Amino acid sequence: MNSARRTTATAVVLAASGALLGAVAPTASAAGCASPVYTRQFFANTTFSGTPKKADCDSAVAEQWGTGAPATGLPKDNFGVRWTVTRDFGSGGPFTLTAAAQDGIRVYLDGTRKVDLWKNVSTTQKKTVDVTVPSGRHTLRVDYVNWTGAANVSFAYTPRTSPDVDKVAPLVPAGVSAAYDPATGKAKVGWSKNKEMDLGGYRVYRRLKGFPYEAVPLATTTATSYTDTTLPATGDTYYYEVRAYDKAGNESAGTADKPITTADRTAPGAPAGLEVTDPSEQDGLRIGWSHETGAASYRVYRAATANGTYTRLGGTEEQSYRDATAAVGTTYYYRVTAVDAAGNESARSAALAARRRDDTPPPLVTGLKVTPTDYGFELTWDKNPAPDLHRYSVYAGRVLSDGEERVCSASEDAWLMPDETSYRYTATPDGEERCFFVDAVDTNWNSRYKLTGEANVVVATELGTPPAEDGTEPAPAG
Repeated sequence: MNSARRTTATAVVLAASGALLGAVAPTASAAGCASPVYTRQFFANTTFSGTPKKADCDSAVAEQWGTGAPATGLPKDNFGVRWTVTRDFGSGGPFTLTAAAQDGIRVYLDGTRKVDLWKNVSTTQKKTVDVTVPSGRHTLRVDYVNWTGAANVSFAYTPRTSPDVDKVAPLVPAGVSAAYDPATGKAKVGWSKNKEMDLGGYRVYRRLKGFPYEAVPLATTTATSYTDTTLPATGDTYYYEVRAYDKAGNESAGTADKPITTADRTAPGAPAGLEVTDPSEQDGLRIGWSHETGAASYRVYRAATANGTYTRLGGTEEQSYRDATAAVGTTYYYRVTAVDAAGNESARSAALAARRRDDTPPPLVTGLKVTPTDYGFELTWDKNPAPDLHRYSVYAGRVLSDGEERVCSASEDAWLMPDETSYRYTATPDGEERCFFVDAVDTNWNSRYKLTGEANVVVATELGTPPAEDGTEPAPAG
């Protein structure tokens, strides 16, 4: 490049730095280029005046035109090219602007000049500038001119990602949603792509309702969605939030919680602690068990043997159940399950052997006859009809008077087998009055006398004098 051409270039620069730059041509939208693609305009002058000879889209500022014309209709010298882009920088932060050109290049950020290499040169000139870009949308403009000779230009803007330089956290991800598929038990969380140029990725966090988020994320991804396949099918509510992180390690705040409620396919644990709580309930046999977490009700099953076929008897919301169909004296085996609000049924409990106890005593002994003899009394009575008769208890005692009331004060004198209906009582002094009654006791030790105090009492007086031991004199009384 000769000095004459440089002088011409100097005059153009002075003009370009004046009012003419504010009256130039179409903006980035003129060519319809989608950000972050540049709108590129070619001018047949170095003042960017008049209508561009050509406008197109360019993904990067990086050209090596050499000594030829850059486009049809343009001269090989004294032309200008302008690149413009408006984009969202997210949270912004520290950036580096790198420019190189032969001949002149100027870079503007929102109309403020950041790079100024505006002169006619014979070799490529370069410059690097560190800037801080605010958050949100901003416009970059690159003006390039070639006055004479070879033409080349390049420009790039890149975030600075060193942790000691970049202290700006990314923006919180937007557009977060969470959807649950009860058929598969999976939850899908989605969000919009973050605008950060130095984005490292996203972290997905999950928590159970009533609990905080853990420090370790559920997942880390560079995608804009995540499918959670690890949800327990327990009917609980879980919350998700998403955080963005950049290459410097800065993490955004979390998004608003997005809840999902899982399908409940998890049964409670099997009930434990089965026991007979009332083996002799008036209308059946009652069994009980301990509370099982998550149980809304219980089901009771019964079999004739421990390993037999169990038939469902019924259900209850209580922790006990009365088997009204249990026969007295028969051993049954019971197992219980817990059922939650969603209808999930637990495994069956361990088997409990239970037998309904007979608390019904035999009827009163009837037909008692007491016959006085010279040596005591002979007692006879009717056979008791109880099918489970175990024995007879014979009571003997004295009659006590309290005014007009006479009471038999007696104690057990003998136990007899169920097939016996008579008894000889000889422990009475001559002429003594005695009272007697007989009580029937069944195989479950039920006794009407002990249960109700009822008995058929007979009073009699002993006759005669027992012979002396040697047969010659009466024996002493008592």
